[in-house]
Amino acid sequence: QLQLVESGGGLVQAGGSLRLSCAASGFTLERYAIGWFRQAPGKEREGVSCISSSDGSTYYANSVNGRFTISRDNNKNTVYLQMNSLKPEDTAVYYCATDLSGTECDKMNEYDYWGQGTQVTVSS
Repeated sequence: QLQLVESGGGLVQAGGSLRLSCAASGFTLERYAIGWFRQAPGKEREGVSCISSSDGSTYYANSVNGRFTISRDNNKNTVYLQMNSLKPEDTAVYYCATDLSGTECDKMNEYDYWGQGTQVTVSS
């Protein structure tokens, strides 16, 4: 069974840090580009970050660039999102996703395998 499971969310004060995990089962995560997305209430889903499988190149949305870092541990079949200097506007449900075909981060809008999400709440 193909599955992505996010964890690591929680409640943190502004300026704090969290590390989200995206663990894959049923497939080898290192073969594909993996993206992190978020959706806040009443807002559209936003692509936050992505890591390619070809050369490990990364993408960050302007809103998180310099504060978030994406990485992967192929031995653990897991992708991480380290989030530092968190702001109240980072509050959202965070999802990881992939299309199980591409190695680059150029088709994030077409990802169709999603985890269940993990809630991140940043208090001011």
